[in-house]
Amino acid sequence: MFIACLVATLLLVVMTALPISRSEVWWIRALDFPRLQLAVFALVLLLIDLVLLNRSSLGMWLLFAAGVACLAWQAWWIVPFTRLSAVEVKDAPSGDDQKNSIRVLTSNVLGSNRQSDKLLDLVQQSSPDVLVTMESNAWWQSQLDHLESEYPHTVKCPLENLFGMHVYSRLPLSDSRIEYLVEDGIPSIHTCITLRSGRQVSAHFLHPTPPIPEFNDESSERDAELVMVAKRVAENDQPTIVCGDLNDVAWSSTTRLFRKLSGLLDPRVGRGMFNTFHADWWFMRWPLDHVFHSAHFTLKEIRRLPSIGSDHFPLLTALQFNPEFLAQQDGLDCDADDEARAQAKLSQVNVDARDVPG
Repeated sequence: MFIACLVATLLLVVMTALPISRSEVWWIRALDFPRLQLAVFALVLLLIDLVLLNRSSLGMWLLFAAGVACLAWQAWWIVPFTRLSAVEVKDAPSGDDQKNSIRVLTSNVLGSNRQSDKLLDLVQQSSPDVLVTMESNAWWQSQLDHLESEYPHTVKCPLENLFGMHVYSRLPLSDSRIEYLVEDGIPSIHTCITLRSGRQVSAHFLHPTPPIPEFNDESSERDAELVMVAKRVAENDQPTIVCGDLNDVAWSSTTRLFRKLSGLLDPRVGRGMFNTFHADWWFMRWPLDHVFHSAHFTLKEIRRLPSIGSDHFPLLTALQFNPEFLAQQDGLDCDADDEARAQAKLSQVNVDARDVPG
């Protein structure tokens, strides 16, 4: 039993330690994802150590100490996305200020999925102001176009490579652009949304490639796109929303870097993980679909919606423009090391933040 616990502890230590290296190799970056699962594994292993091993043995206590260290490290990353942490975004004041609110529904529809009726029903039930879809191709566009009577403002980029994107909006859109910031065939949508009050909001909708061998052996391209948008957003004091399937978890070092550079807030902090992927595997789910926003907004609602037949659950987020809370909401601080790391990521793939529409 000691040998089995030793092997299990060594495996836990290796899987915990490798992501610290900041290596961009895909299988190391993949270890950012299962931090919750590794924390549960560490907790179970600690209980086994206490119950089945000889407590008078120095070896047992060394294994126990290693397990505690791994559990503490994994918890440091994931606890902010539980109710054990203070919220980063304040609740919107009571009252129904429709003129300054915006409801955004984001959904990675899965290109091969043909259950469009489920998404259309969710749109009818949840009544978002803006619908953003990812992996939407020409077939999905033909289905989503039924929404145009209620959502007349659109940006359409149907692609058959699993990276098509569509935006359907009740609210007016202006200066809309489709950009390929890092890779050919990998679009992002940038637009200005006008709230009912007339207030304009800068919006960036993203779906960078995941770091898996099918697309990229490293996370360099994904990381660079996030850094580009973050640095561009930081130059703008306008109300801003960034959302999409970032192919990265909320607690990764890259997402933390994005939050530090951009100054944007994460409404999940202190409220929950809102795991959207994988919809079919309850034991392996992570928060891959994100909504970040500037401190101009408070939160009215954030909710994971029922399955639409995709491998992602849709995510509904309702925000309210409350600029009086600007000084009361703080995100993560950015330091010189973060700036240097960001510049290295941009240089690695030879891109510039100024290419992001502002």
